[in-house]
Amino acid sequence: MPNFTLKNLMDVDNIGADRAPGFEARFARKHLDSEHLGVSYFHYPAGFKPPYGHSHREQEEAYVVVQGSGRMRLDDEIVELKHWDVVRVAPSVVRAFEGGPDGLGMIAVGNDRPEGGDGQMVEDFWTR
Repeated sequence: MPNFTLKNLMDVDNIGADRAPGFEARFARKHLDSEHLGVSYFHYPAGFKPPYGHSHREQEEAYVVVQGSGRMRLDDEIVELKHWDVVRVAPSVVRAFEGGPDGLGMIAVGNDRPEGGDGQMVEDFWTR
């Protein structure tokens, strides 16, 4: 493994493009050659809130708001997010996001991921 890896997040495929106009989900873990880190970029357009949430079996994550504002649902609590906020989330907490008036841009950082991943989707999370 090399001593460092340089990758521009905007060069990583946007796998969220078909979910809503302006929504971005760029997962760079495999591009970083890291044994322990995952870094992703998400952009939620103004007012966009996917109905689903997710949690993990093992992976702790932190989210850094790098653009705009929005809201985050953490189990049954909703928190307001603003530029440069950082939220650490324990693996078992179900989380979901909503873009504010100017959208919400975030960097997500995760630790070691078990083989095959450990994300667990929760459908209709915002509607509960």
